[in-house]
Amino acid sequence: MSQETITPQEVTMEIAAKKEPNLSPNPAASVQALVDSLKSAGDDIGEITELTSEEKLLVAEFFKSLLKLVQPLASSVPVNTTVLPDMGAVIQAHIDPTGHLALLFGDGRLELKNLTDEANRDLMITVVEDVLPKFKNLTSAYKRKVENRIKFLSSVTKEMQKMSEAFSLVTPSS
Repeated sequence: MSQETITPQEVTMEIAAKKEPNLSPNPAASVQALVDSLKSAGDDIGEITELTSEEKLLVAEFFKSLLKLVQPLASSVPVNTTVLPDMGAVIQAHIDPTGHLALLFGDGRLELKNLTDEANRDLMITVVEDVLPKFKNLTSAYKRKVENRIKFLSSVTKEMQKMSEAFSLVTPSS
């Protein structure tokens, strides 16, 4: 095996060669590539503007629907704190039907995050992914609650009807 010896002068020349910009033999082609890149970026910016506008409308409609769905079922829905990004010592989290995330910290501090705000969109997605599967439990619990009320009212109403019927036989009609 042979070892090559590199002189300090060769190392300096190699470093200097790497630092030199690659000058295209055709500067017009280089400028055209930059212009094309800027045009493409401009197209992307136009699409981002359209997408952001569409996202804003979808978020508004989503929370409008969430309000209609959750309001009759619960005043808020718990959010698993382990799914939240690092926000400090959050010990409890709940989303209300209007899209506000209530965060309770270990030190007793309460913070509200408006999930409709553009700055909170990634947090909104995380929270929604955690909350949506809980709707089945909420609707089932609400259904049981209504069924129990109906069962109670049916029993009580039947007995009251029997009593009122018997009472009407005993009392003279006016």
